Amino acid sequence: MRGLQDWLQIHSVAVIESAVARLSHDESVKQQVADSVRLFFEAFAESANTNTLDPLSTILVSWVKGRSIPTDGEFASFLPLLVTLKQVMWSYVLQTCAPEQAIPILTDSDVIFMEAMLSLESIENDALLENMRNQLHKAQIRIKHLDKSKSNFIAVAAHELRTPLTLVEGYVDMIGTLSAFAIDPQSSVLFDGIKSGTKRLRDIINDIIDVSLLDLKIMEFHFQPVWFNQLINAAEKNVRKQFATRSVEINIDRDSIPNEPTYADPDRLLQALQKVMMNAVKYTPDGRSIQIQGRSLPGFTDIMVRDDGVGIDPHNLPHIFDSFSAIGDASLHSSGKTKFKGGGPGLGLPIAKGIIDAHGGTIWAESDGYDENKCPGSIFHIMVPMGNAVPDETAWRTQNQS
Repeated sequence: MRGLQDWLQIHSVAVIESAVARLSHDESVKQQVADSVRLFFEAFAESANTNTLDPLSTILVSWVKGRSIPTDGEFASFLPLLVTLKQVMWSYVLQTCAPEQAIPILTDSDVIFMEAMLSLESIENDALLENMRNQLHKAQIRIKHLDKSKSNFIAVAAHELRTPLTLVEGYVDMIGTLSAFAIDPQSSVLFDGIKSGTKRLRDIINDIIDVSLLDLKIMEFHFQPVWFNQLINAAEKNVRKQFATRSVEINIDRDSIPNEPTYADPDRLLQALQKVMMNAVKYTPDGRSIQIQGRSLPGFTDIMVRDDGVGIDPHNLPHIFDSFSAIGDASLHSSGKTKFKGGGPGLGLPIAKGIIDAHGGTIWAESDGYDENKCPGSIFHIMVPMGNAVPDETAWRTQNQS
């Protein structure tokens, strides 16, 4: 590339002036443009001398790094600038050289320009990818902050709701005590409705607080030996009345339930199991049944809650454990706890998942699909790890706060 080097040594100043005039008509920025073009052609000459693109690549990297990339990730490429510099240089070569002299100079310069364009494209793609990674990281931080703020707000709001609700419950109880012998039948019905409504409201508030505690990783757990048969018996007893209102039977395969105890929080595991059972009865038509089975797996016990209900659409399966994600038409929402396909705040399954996850277990559902006529049903698997001692407090909290 000796001819190219010699030509640049003689004509570089004129080429730079011509390029600057082509690139900028603003006198205030001409000096900055001139400095950049001069550095480019100095690196271009060095690349021709050393037969390597390294000097020119350094300039291209500095161009890309010095450019601010908009947050939307779109930016103007420097490739048109390289094309302009190439056009200016080639035009000047043709003006100053005879054809037999120009051809080798143009050929050698074309090799460098082509390599520079490929290198610039790669550099710009890497810069754009890095910018996208940074934007994604910032977005993840913002989302995490918003999620925590949301959980904090929900938790505070729920606690604030408890105070006036406690006052209402207290006054209702006082009215009931003072007029226990004087309430007429019609007033008694209204009085019972108020008590039922306040109890339902307290249940919802408690669920909101629980899901917030789980989201914030601050729910307290008290580990002790737990036997699954006792746990399932207690769950059956607690939900029997609600199931009876829908004529849904609970069939328990007691022989399949492992006899070995594990260390867990019995109250929280009972709460998780009941949440799954109450969800099952909501989507099981009247007169059908729910089956509970168990099986031993290496290191785990799998409690299966199987229903003969309408099933779950495959598109909804990944979302049934998301907070406030009750499946169904919101316009048909009903606050009934056991009404067939009745709505709710969508907290039962998220609470169950949070409790099982905090124990080091997992919960998932399987279904052949949603069909109100054929009722393919669903199976919920509650996988509880088997332990023979209380988990190490430090290790357990580190695991569940990560």
